[in-house]
Amino acid sequence: MLKNYTKEFNQNLKIATPVMLGYLGHVLVGLADNIFVGKLDPINLAAVSLANSTIFFVMAFGIGFSYAITPLVSEAVGSKKSYRLKKVLYNGLLLHTILGILMAIITLFIPSILAHANQPPEVIALAVPYVRIVGISLFFVMIFQAYKQFSDGLSLTTYPMIATIIANVINVILSYGMVFGQFGFAKMGIYGAAYGTFISRVIMVIFLWYFLRHKSGTTQYLQGLGTYLISKPMIKKILYLGIPSGFQGVFEMGIFSATVVIAGYLGAISQAANQIAQTMASLTFMVFIGFGVAATVRVGNQKGKKDFVEMKRIAKSIFLQVFLFELLFTGILIILRHQLPWIYLDNDYTDPVKVHEANEVYKLSVQLLIVAGLFQISDGFQVVLQGALRGLQDVVYPFIITFVSYWIIGLPISYYMSKTHGAMGIWYGLLTGLTVAAFFLFLRFKYLSRKLIKDSILQKTAK
Repeated sequence: MLKNYTKEFNQNLKIATPVMLGYLGHVLVGLADNIFVGKLDPINLAAVSLANSTIFFVMAFGIGFSYAITPLVSEAVGSKKSYRLKKVLYNGLLLHTILGILMAIITLFIPSILAHANQPPEVIALAVPYVRIVGISLFFVMIFQAYKQFSDGLSLTTYPMIATIIANVINVILSYGMVFGQFGFAKMGIYGAAYGTFISRVIMVIFLWYFLRHKSGTTQYLQGLGTYLISKPMIKKILYLGIPSGFQGVFEMGIFSATVVIAGYLGAISQAANQIAQTMASLTFMVFIGFGVAATVRVGNQKGKKDFVEMKRIAKSIFLQVFLFELLFTGILIILRHQLPWIYLDNDYTDPVKVHEANEVYKLSVQLLIVAGLFQISDGFQVVLQGALRGLQDVVYPFIITFVSYWIIGLPISYYMSKTHGAMGIWYGLLTGLTVAAFFLFLRFKYLSRKLIKDSILQKTAK
């Protein structure tokens, strides 16, 4: 019985692993930036947390929107309609360029919002210039996402991974040099990390374009792109899939960004501890993202072939594989909760105030990592279920489910429980929201897969 699903593990990993490694590159850069900035002091760490959380709130929509490209590509491959691929790419690039410009403009208004966000003034003073620098880079993020999701849809997940890793290595070197004044750079503190991020995102686009343009399997799709490929039906289809997916990204990343703001109400200590727990959780999230992409691609392929029985079997294999990883990550975060916070903190401060702050952040982080470990189960399932539903091009119901789960249920619980349980209350709300989302997304996939199989049998019988 289990062999019917475990035999798909290798193919799942083949698609998912490059996505994981690419995402790991992003996370490690964020981790490195947090470590570099955290060595300055907890206030700088809190400022990076606040700045990135507000930028991610905007970026979440763009990344979610870009997910519309992958199922269209994978379906075209499955149905052997390769002539549609160039049209998907061109119209996708057009929409992503426009959206990237709009997102960069929106970030220009974030500083005025932060000024009224009831955050510690010393944190805001450092966060505002950081936002202005990194916000402009969102334009390049969107161009990269258009190419990345197209490549993922072709099951060529290695190219984006290589481009990401190269750019992120450069990012770490630049950030370290500019934060601490090494390698001939001026010492810029927190803003060195911002400039490193900006430059790396430009480089990332250049590398991915080069790989796709010069590789035999994809060069045909990047040649001869022009306005003759503009298609209103394709634009409408991308918008239909992209807008709800974009809001799903906002709902999910947004709730984490919102909890950073709530943690800010509790003070810099809670905000820094919350950032540590979220960053550690994001290291495991990369695996779920990888399997989510695998679910989208493989389910989309089977949708194109109209083989829904096989689609359900493959989807179940991904769910099982993710569950095994969830159990592993839960154990790691809980068992190593006393050691992990010191990755971000320095226990060699000479200033007694900083020593006290670091110890308080450590104590709180240890507690938060217990809850972060427990919600691995819910988080993993809700990610891969969204991926599977996206492969079926079902986006409206997941949009509703995630909105209600995160913002109507999870966030209010986080807010009100933070008043009585502090930062722990915030994470209780996160755990509740993710669990509710996973449950109803599962019911949605179960309903659709059964319906598609039944309709397929009826069509064959009618013939």
